[in-house]
Amino acid sequence: MTEKLYDKDSFTKEFDAVVLSSEEAADGYAVILDRTAFFPEGGGQPSDTGFINDAAVFDVQIENEIITHFTDKPFEAGQRIRGVLNFERRFDFMQQHSGEHIVSGTAHRLYACENVGFHLSEDIVTLDLDKPLTRAQAEKIEALSNEAVFANKAFYTYYPDGEKLKTLDYRSKKAIDGDIRIVEIEDTDICACCAPHVKTAGQIGIIKLLSLEKLRGGVRMEIKCGRRALCDYNERYINTALIGEKLAVKYNETAVAVERLLGNINELKFTVTSLKKRLNDQKVKSFAPQSDISAEFEEGLEIKDMQAYADALYKKAGGIRAVLCERSADEYAFVICGEDAAVREFFANFKERFTVRGGGRNGMVQGSVFGDKNALTHFFTK
Repeated sequence: MTEKLYDKDSFTKEFDAVVLSSEEAADGYAVILDRTAFFPEGGGQPSDTGFINDAAVFDVQIENEIITHFTDKPFEAGQRIRGVLNFERRFDFMQQHSGEHIVSGTAHRLYACENVGFHLSEDIVTLDLDKPLTRAQAEKIEALSNEAVFANKAFYTYYPDGEKLKTLDYRSKKAIDGDIRIVEIEDTDICACCAPHVKTAGQIGIIKLLSLEKLRGGVRMEIKCGRRALCDYNERYINTALIGEKLAVKYNETAVAVERLLGNINELKFTVTSLKKRLNDQKVKSFAPQSDISAEFEEGLEIKDMQAYADALYKKAGGIRAVLCERSADEYAFVICGEDAAVREFFANFKERFTVRGGGRNGMVQGSVFGDKNALTHFFTK
């Protein structure tokens, strides 16, 4: 067994130990120490990283109570070493995991929710609860979770004996063999967990619920805690403030301003659509083709406008009528209308001559074509 220093003090940043073995592994070296403060991957949480002497520790795993450190350099058995954690990363993980315990415990206490899934990544924390929750219920969970933080509730970790364990009403996502480590939060939660945690809830800083979505009859929450929540707030504040500057409103008035702007845009779109239709109607009215095949080159038309325009030209003059609209250099959107058989034959020749993406049926084909305007004009007027 490897002595777990992180069980005794989760704030241990450096430690001395003796190398028991060091063997070459698929990716680096597998090093076993007699004691360690490096937390191995487990319980939905990634492992710690850091250094053993000058060797980088990039992964830590546990099996049968033996903890293996994967490093980029080997060691000698019996060698005394100094281990140094990337403690900024460790503390971040403690903030997130401890915050998740408070949220899960609060959801359990208020709504009898069981935590059936937990994942802690470098960016986000997700927790899955087995019961549906409304947004108002989730906000209540968030509010009470932060009250526990503000009250600086104490965290206790311990291994109860068998008799004591029988008296504890604790949460656990799965059955656990062997000794069970309990993480108890004062007046808030009791849960089985192997990971390092903060000593008091105040060290979490803040807990922020970011999203709530339905999942397998329950919900999935995304949360950020502590420094992550602060960084997230700063990013959102800066973006909201910039939007406010563009709209000439205060940052806390941006939602109303954006809603007003979208309303204005929709009105303008309606006006533009009406004007486009009137303009196209005038063009159709004056349309007097010199041949059975023609193409109109336009600007700024959406595909639905092009469809209506090409169809109107065909219905007035028959033949094969195309509308093309430039999208980028030598790329045009197109709609071609006509009698079905004639359009299919024409479209086959079109694809032989140019690079074309698209298709259609019932006398209308559409898509995009690559070619310069002169070549396209010549093809439709030959």
